[in-house]
Amino acid sequence: MMRRRPLARAAVVGGVAYHAGKRGAQNQAAEAEQNQQIADLQAQQAQQQYAPPPPQYAPPPPAAAPAAAGSDDMVAQLENLKKLLDQGILTQAEFDMQKQKLLAGA
Repeated sequence: MMRRRPLARAAVVGGVAYHAGKRGAQNQAAEAEQNQQIADLQAQQAQQQYAPPPPQYAPPPPAAAPAAAGSDDMVAQLENLKKLLDQGILTQAEFDMQKQKLLAGA
């Protein structure tokens, strides 16, 4: 007749069950932490997505200088406006408006 060792078997079964329960609790804690991080990131993205964009201010257009009597001065002013247009300080519409003011005053 074979003698069984019930206490040893119970200890092994209990140890395996303890380890499995402990591992399951660790997995649940890690998953909960991961879910919290995902929720935080989603909230952060939603806040950035619906936040109004920062205001962008256009530089004020340069004041139109009064047209001088000499055509050399008008040419210098037109060259100056063209430089501002090339540098991106003036838009094409602003350049055209200033050019019309200069030519109208001549």
